Amino acid sequence: MTPTHEAPADQIVRVARSLFTRGLTHGSTGNISVRTADGILVTPTGSSLGTVEADELSLVDDRGVHRSGPKPSKEAFLHAAILRARPGAHAVVHTHSTHSAAVSCLNGLDITNALPPLTAYYAMRVGRLPLLPYHAPGDTSLAAHAETTAATRHAMLLSNHGPVVAGASLAAAMDALEELEETAKLFLLLRGLPVNPLTEKQAAALAP
Repeated sequence: MTPTHEAPADQIVRVARSLFTRGLTHGSTGNISVRTADGILVTPTGSSLGTVEADELSLVDDRGVHRSGPKPSKEAFLHAAILRARPGAHAVVHTHSTHSAAVSCLNGLDITNALPPLTAYYAMRVGRLPLLPYHAPGDTSLAAHAETTAATRHAMLLSNHGPVVAGASLAAAMDALEELEETAKLFLLLRGLPVNPLTEKQAAALAP
């Protein structure tokens, strides 16, 4: 639960620690952003979500241009692009979480919906999951793809990379990201076995 009146920087640090301690990020991977009145607060480049502090965060504008603080994550432009496309969103979480990243490396995925709706909670919190084409980390040409996709989808999977999820709050983005990771785990566990995902009608009735 988010503490009442918790500052955006403190929210980011709390979520960063949670992601890191539970193994949803490793090393210096992953980044988090929150939209504020002054711009977009984002984790800095080269930082570990296990150790980043509130006074080490970066501020960028809605185009991802650095405004103050340490140098931002090389993927700050991606956060900015998604938030531009989703005015109702206030946070973005990107990780290289193991099972989601593993799915992003598979051949033959449906690029319009990389994971089937195996559970009701996945259908409620994620819905359809577009797969974006591979771009090297920091390649700003990804911004246009992400912005177009984010206009209709709050979650996406980057090929050979990992998931990116936006939410009305940081808590909502985290809930969706965790559901995505757990569904990716189920998907990999069930590969080769007959499965019974939700029907299109069942999934649509639960879609976010």
